Amino acid sequence: MKRLGIMTGGGDAPGLNAVIRAAVKTALALDDCEVVGLRDGFDGLIEVGGVRPLTAESVRGILPRGGTILGTANRGNPFARQVVRDGVEITIDVSDQVVNAFDRLGLEGLIVVGGDGTLRISRELHEKGCPIVGVPKTIDNDVGGTDVTFGFDTAVNVAVEALDRLHTTAEAHHRAMVLEVMGRDAGFIALHAGIAGGADVILIPEIPFRYERALEQIQQRARGGRPYSVLVVSEGACPVGGVQRYRSPGDESVAARLGGMGLEVADYLLRIGGVEARATVLGHLQRGGSPTAFDRWLATRFGGAAARLALQGGFGRMVALRGTRIVDIPLSEALEAPRRVDLDGDAVLTARQLGVSLGD
Repeated sequence: MKRLGIMTGGGDAPGLNAVIRAAVKTALALDDCEVVGLRDGFDGLIEVGGVRPLTAESVRGILPRGGTILGTANRGNPFARQVVRDGVEITIDVSDQVVNAFDRLGLEGLIVVGGDGTLRISRELHEKGCPIVGVPKTIDNDVGGTDVTFGFDTAVNVAVEALDRLHTTAEAHHRAMVLEVMGRDAGFIALHAGIAGGADVILIPEIPFRYERALEQIQQRARGGRPYSVLVVSEGACPVGGVQRYRSPGDESVAARLGGMGLEVADYLLRIGGVEARATVLGHLQRGGSPTAFDRWLATRFGGAAARLALQGGFGRMVALRGTRIVDIPLSEALEAPRRVDLDGDAVLTARQLGVSLGD
């Protein structure tokens, strides 16, 4: 291979730079090919100046850094690109420009690091002839085909640290402290952080909840001499018969933005139950900062495996963690079904047997 590209798409996640570093160093060690990075996701294939060289020197020191040195874009779908023409914003398909860019830039392979949305775009581009290898990335841990995605462990650790701090002020002020964490359709962050952080109530998207069940848990604790509680609410949690809470609408290229369910839960506790409650929205703190040792380890293994797979011509596939091994699977298999919390699994069972309310 003469020229290999790397790009990062979708939301940022701790460990992206570790993937870039490992892929570059592996490609140089095995094939001594030229490696380039695409700026801001797929935009780098069609924007002027969208390509930058990646060398052993340029990736030195980036292992512990959060974010991505290549930049990323949530609105970078080439099949639904937003442009302004005659003062009007419209959506157009520029996927053919992306396909042509491979020949124009001399790319013989492209490693795409992204979540469900970015990987779906990658599969469609591969079907149009683009030589792409996928690397799963999301703090939500909801990409199918892999047991774990990098970025998840860091997000959980940030949430657990927040819970540890909220416990102390909850106890001091005899309050209910509500922590809203990320998780659009999958409640892995809330469930894992809630169990590790000793939460009393955990509300996740997979289990529609009843406000009164959360209130009953808090009142029961108060009757038992513990007039304080800590609740973890996934941003995508939804009450029975209700809808998810959105802060802004979506469009053809980006999903609607969730947020506010934690505030609604806290408001209910105060308004209906008379419980002094405060809500904290953790938000993008879960995405930022230095990745944990586990995420650096997993991202590095993914990056090295992706480079080897690209050099072997294994396009249209994605690297994945299965048990303790790194394997590769077809992109179609990875996208067949997203990962969700197993309601019959040991994590949910453990939470219930610990006395944690899941709101149902």
